Amino acid sequence: MSHKHNPVQGASWMLTAGLAFALVNSLAQYLSIKLQLPSTTIAFIQYFIALIAMLPWLRSLGLRQALRTNHLGQHCFRVFLSVIGIQLWLWALAYPVPIWQGIALLMTSPLFATIGSGLFLKEKVGTARWVATLAGFTGAMVILEPWADTFNWASLLPVGAAFFWACYSLMVKKLSVYDSPATMVVYLLLLITPFNLFLAAPEFSFPDQSLTWGLLAAAGLLTALAQWAIAKAYAAADASFVQPFDHAKLPLNVLAGWVVFGWAPPGRLWLGAAIIIASVAFITQWENRKIKSKL
Repeated sequence: MSHKHNPVQGASWMLTAGLAFALVNSLAQYLSIKLQLPSTTIAFIQYFIALIAMLPWLRSLGLRQALRTNHLGQHCFRVFLSVIGIQLWLWALAYPVPIWQGIALLMTSPLFATIGSGLFLKEKVGTARWVATLAGFTGAMVILEPWADTFNWASLLPVGAAFFWACYSLMVKKLSVYDSPATMVVYLLLLITPFNLFLAAPEFSFPDQSLTWGLLAAAGLLTALAQWAIAKAYAAADASFVQPFDHAKLPLNVLAGWVVFGWAPPGRLWLGAAIIIASVAFITQWENRKIKSKL
């Protein structure tokens, strides 16, 4: 059966994922700042609830077939990279790094992936993509303002998360030659909980309020919804069409941060974010043209 391109469905699912992630980020910040729950505890409980919620979907993927792989060690390393990204991100939210700054800096992840594809996967990057990547990081500098007196080193935590998630993406790209998308998803969801538990154990704090558990449950279910929505988006429409809608997460997170914490972003955010988004869009289009030329 040929892949059907349904742009309305694809865009709707991607926007749903963006909204779900915006709500998750605000919940995580509220839990860590207002309710004083360690970010490692939040990560463990949030993703454990998400795993339980997604078990029916995992079964529908064909669990036994999906678990077959000759590259278990590399899958473990891939998930470990993802978990470090998650921990750095939640640490940033707990610090707290304002959500508008954190999300914009997370958008540098594809730029790190471009560098990695050239250095480690030995792909030909080309001058145009190197220039776009450099421009993207210039946009990140506009947002960070490391030269300003107000600069805080905690602002680099989202950049660290972006770096580790880029490494995770490179591992997915490498392993996709051997294993199916179902295998990628199953191992990610099954291994993420024990890794998070290992990191949460030293300072684990068992929530003792019904409000805390309610917010954690909401964060877990919204995480599951976001992951499922992304999968549905890419199944419904072409990746080149769906990807730009991922940028909607910036205004959605800015709105959520303003509603929950009253954080209003400065003008430099939009300038820096525009530079990053333009750079990522250029690199994405370049990749798509390269793929089409091989077909």
